[in-house]
Amino acid sequence: MTTAFDPIVLGGRSLTSRVAMAPMTRSRAFGPGGEPTELMAQYYAQRAGAGLIVTEGIQPSAVGQGYPNTPGLHTPGQVRAWRTVTDAVHREGGVIFAQLMHTGRIGHPSLLPDGLVPVGPSAVAAKGQVFTHEGPKDFVTPEELDEAGIRRTIADFAAAARNAVEAGFDGVEIHGANGYLIHQFLAPNANRRTDGWGGDTAGRIRFAVEVVRAVADAVGPERVGLRISPANPYNDIAEDDHRATYRALVAALAPIGPAYLHVLEGPDRELTRELRERFPGTFVLNPFTHPAPTGPDALALVEDGTADMIAFGALFLANPDLPARLAAGGPFNTPDATTFYGGDHRGYTDYPTLDA
Repeated sequence: MTTAFDPIVLGGRSLTSRVAMAPMTRSRAFGPGGEPTELMAQYYAQRAGAGLIVTEGIQPSAVGQGYPNTPGLHTPGQVRAWRTVTDAVHREGGVIFAQLMHTGRIGHPSLLPDGLVPVGPSAVAAKGQVFTHEGPKDFVTPEELDEAGIRRTIADFAAAARNAVEAGFDGVEIHGANGYLIHQFLAPNANRRTDGWGGDTAGRIRFAVEVVRAVADAVGPERVGLRISPANPYNDIAEDDHRATYRALVAALAPIGPAYLHVLEGPDRELTRELRERFPGTFVLNPFTHPAPTGPDALALVEDGTADMIAFGALFLANPDLPARLAAGGPFNTPDATTFYGGDHRGYTDYPTLDA
């Protein structure tokens, strides 16, 4: 029987276990120009015991930023700064992928360089607010991407992927979940286009497919993963026929051959199993456990074949040596939600290990 503590080959690279660290926004990129810091290098190196680390969301372009103090991968300075992170992780024997996250309409002009406004598939504002340096602000109506803008955005993803490899990352995960730009193209309520980038299912999945294709062409499909969250309503997303959408998306990805599909699961376990059967690569699952965070019980999903790997979020945040704790049956540190976003080392690099 395969267990979560058995090694696995991902895109030709051998991982020590099937326990992954899920991407988690921490908003601590206080370096100049959205650059990661030495503290971030320490944070990720502490968690190098994961079979795979997926970083917090990293914007592939200036306009792709949706939150304060999130890092980028679109300037030479950012590339150099990320090298300190990847070097630290590799010294500890870890494998780390950069998550490329363009937030699309989720953001605010006050978070962007002068003259830029959030963009999206259609000029439809999301309901709700975003946190800015001046406090919460309503989402604005995004600028609808024209054909040239779509092509430029796809090229930005590919360029950021090349930057990631230059910075020492082992690969990249494309963020197609949680109501951000790629998810906005997939969702009929955010994508009201009538051209080839919207309308029917084939049109709505096209942007996601073309981003994956461009990134795979740039760095090799064995270095590429895609994260999705079918029917996730976060950030004002509505997907009425989500099963048809994600069946079509997975079918279109197969010829490209990305290394893995990372599913942030909703309550539809039947769809999860279907996507697992349809996707030919490694299947990474962040299982539906709402309202509790993913816990030790999720390891059984590797044993019963539901997934190849399990991604842990909040539990990994609070337990830098999580694989060792899972193997030992605990105990587990409790995450401090007040320190999730922003701040200093407290609630970031000061969680104790079992050895401590």
